[in-house]
Amino acid sequence: MFQIPSELQWMKYHKWSTELNTDILHLQAGGTHIIILDKYEVAVDLLETRSSLYSGRPRMVMITELLGWDFSFGFSDYGEYVSHSVKLIKLIFHSDTNQAIFGMRKHRRLAHQSMQATAIKQYRPHLAQATRKLLKRLLDDRDDGNLIPHLKWLASEVIMSIAYGIQIQQENDPYVDLAEAAVQGVIIAGVPGRFLVETIPILKYVPAWFPGASFKRKAHEWYKMTRAMESGNPTVSILRTNLEKIEAGEKDDAFTEDVLRNTLGALYAAGSDTTVSTMTTCILGLLEHPEVLKKAQMQLDSVVKPGHLPDLDDKPSLPYITAIMKEALRWRDVTPIGVPHALSTDDEYKGYHIPAGTIVIANQWAMLHDENVYTNPFEFDPDRFINPETGKIDYSRARDPEHACFGFGRRICPGRFMALESLWLSIASLIATFDIEKAKDKVTLPSGEEVERTVELTHEYDAALVV
Repeated sequence: MFQIPSELQWMKYHKWSTELNTDILHLQAGGTHIIILDKYEVAVDLLETRSSLYSGRPRMVMITELLGWDFSFGFSDYGEYVSHSVKLIKLIFHSDTNQAIFGMRKHRRLAHQSMQATAIKQYRPHLAQATRKLLKRLLDDRDDGNLIPHLKWLASEVIMSIAYGIQIQQENDPYVDLAEAAVQGVIIAGVPGRFLVETIPILKYVPAWFPGASFKRKAHEWYKMTRAMESGNPTVSILRTNLEKIEAGEKDDAFTEDVLRNTLGALYAAGSDTTVSTMTTCILGLLEHPEVLKKAQMQLDSVVKPGHLPDLDDKPSLPYITAIMKEALRWRDVTPIGVPHALSTDDEYKGYHIPAGTIVIANQWAMLHDENVYTNPFEFDPDRFINPETGKIDYSRARDPEHACFGFGRRICPGRFMALESLWLSIASLIATFDIEKAKDKVTLPSGEEVERTVELTHEYDAALVV
């Protein structure tokens, strides 16, 4: 149990898989079986091809029981009672557990309907407006060098305006501050193995003052933030549209007000950190490789009219911007370890017997840094996705990293289309407007060795924007 790492698990798991020459690493903690999937093909075989078996969620004590994120469909079990007897199903239909058991499907269906690729186009004006506001903020504050607050503002502005219709304040917005605090707790608590209470759930009953129970004090603070965020009641945009349909009797009965509120809260949690982390990674890559920045600017100049900013209609003509975005997603992936799945019934795979209840974790970091798929995987190199003869995207040269970034099977992120559109437009607009240089007299960039070692920045860095 105590050999399971609490930091940089993805690297340790990959190291063990390599040493043991296996794509499926088996661990055991407190009587619970855990398997780590080191290869993309294995993850597809199990989590997608057999998604009916592998779409559950294990018990997440910190996140759902101590932090209060039991309302989030991302952490809810997937039809955990679907295979039960007719008698149990009949009982479910006549009890309050119906919402708890089948609610997850309702949440995901609503999220997918609101965020599918064709539906995203109606939200493009929101994305364009938020991106232009970001550029203005960066222009006004370009000498500061710290871009992170502005990128966080962008992520919040996009999600809040689309989901709730809220135009957030330029500084110290109460909605954003509250949601940010709640989400940070999930990011920390969501790392498998970080807290012993996940392995020994009875520890959740230990008093907060008890030696070694610091997790309880942290959970209490995060719980307060979660409940405050959940109780918010903005009533416009996606939320308003669907509430009006409910009141008019035009909406699927599954989409109750609770389902709407909970779904949108979960979308904020999923989307905010993805945008900030990927944009930060992109800027770091451009700082390290100014030739990539110049090449992208040349392509933008050849496509976008003088005096105009790029928009999403330009995307087919700007494959290098797409390549930069995909490389940022791959190079320093936002979620190196996927949210754990749970196996609902016994299974057999390549001679392995996998018992029901096994926790299944996709090592997305290993998949996105597979040397057999990506040449020099620790290098930031958007050209790996470009066919040198046609100048177009060619995923036969290097697999599209999107497949491993957003989850697998029924658990794939329903907001991925929105995230990709927002990222693409932000990256294109930033490159079209500014040169990006290493800030003078500021903290230096992390060394190349540090970039290779960890997905997390070991030092802060500053970038100068030049118009």
